Amino acid sequence: MNLPPIDSAPPIRDDDPSMSKPTVAIIGASVDPAKFSNKSLRAHVAAGFDVYPVNPKEDTIEGLKCYRSVLDIPVALDRVSLYVPPTVGMKLLDDVAKKGCRELWVNPGAESPELMARTSDLGLNAIYACSYLDVNTHRA
Repeated sequence: MNLPPIDSAPPIRDDDPSMSKPTVAIIGASVDPAKFSNKSLRAHVAAGFDVYPVNPKEDTIEGLKCYRSVLDIPVALDRVSLYVPPTVGMKLLDDVAKKGCRELWVNPGAESPELMARTSDLGLNAIYACSYLDVNTHRA
């Protein structure tokens, strides 16, 4: 049975071996292990995701190559997790929409009424909750 896609994200190719695991970009990833963005990065790795940290000030985080922009990530994304203040997030939403993702997780502290309206305008499947708690709750 072929079901229509649930959002406008590009489909993930089942025949692409590099896409065998779910993918996530952690925007605002931090090198500080006490920060929730770093905890989320490590939790996604432990849950089996291919993780792509995004922080223009870092080269690597937790041994993973860090990307300056979500647009620089060379694979399709299942999930994007936003860990930046709303004013910064507003500047990044167009790039997230251009890149595409199945889910945009807007973590506590990253949301604002303006950001919420813009995610809707862009047709993003925004989830206003903590991706770190989600991945820890649903980990096998």
